[in-house]
Amino acid sequence: MDLFKAILIAIIEGLTEFLPVSSTAHMIFTSSLFGIQEDEFVKMFQVSIQFGAILAVVFLYWKKFFDFKNLHFYFKLALAVIPALVLGKLFDDKIEAMLGDPVPIAIVLILGGVVLLFIDKLFKVHTVNDEKDISYKSALLIGFWQCLAMMPGTSRSAASIIGGMQQKLTRKAAAEFSFFLAVPTMLAVTVYSVFLKDWNHAGATQKGYELLMQGNNLMLFAVGNIVAFVVAVLAIKFFIGVLTKYGFKPWGWYRIIVGIALLIYFTQFQ
Repeated sequence: MDLFKAILIAIIEGLTEFLPVSSTAHMIFTSSLFGIQEDEFVKMFQVSIQFGAILAVVFLYWKKFFDFKNLHFYFKLALAVIPALVLGKLFDDKIEAMLGDPVPIAIVLILGGVVLLFIDKLFKVHTVNDEKDISYKSALLIGFWQCLAMMPGTSRSAASIIGGMQQKLTRKAAAEFSFFLAVPTMLAVTVYSVFLKDWNHAGATQKGYELLMQGNNLMLFAVGNIVAFVVAVLAIKFFIGVLTKYGFKPWGWYRIIVGIALLIYFTQFQ
């Protein structure tokens, strides 16, 4: 993978990670369209540049993340991330295997879009306007909702936001808690992929940090995270504005259109 392709993937990651549109589906399509070989480093790169994206959340909401007087905030995030950590570890191999078949991912993208078209009507009662009003029970349940995103194409953001609205959060509060929850979730995924996961590279088992030390991989990794950070900052601001004004319908129609395009592409041209 060269620098151009690394930057391209990082832009896609930054744009789509916090939107309810599935960053996985977009990166798979981008990799196929631009002929990016899905070797072990590319797989690890796609996961680990989420680190740059989560730094965007910390940057935009730094007062929240560094308010050490509000310990409830940290406890709620810790509780909400437990389901994803446990189930993610248990089903890691099966999740990775599903990434190899883009057709089911495109179908899930479409189905998720249909859900988003009606989500505002489905959950009409909104009594929680701020993170401080989220109960520990609601935080845990949102964490379980987030686990739906283990099916590629679902979107971690969409699953956790829907979970938040089911727990009577307003659209804005649900989106922001989804952002907050992304930080420990994706940090854990990044640490796991770089330091703990065994990657089968060139017939040998290697850790992610060993892959980074080969060739110009470390440079690509650094650039990818920087690009993902910058783009994610812009994407989050854009998403909150659109969500507050128009709700989820624009994202629902977007998912349906992109999902159909991906389905046609991978069934007719691949």
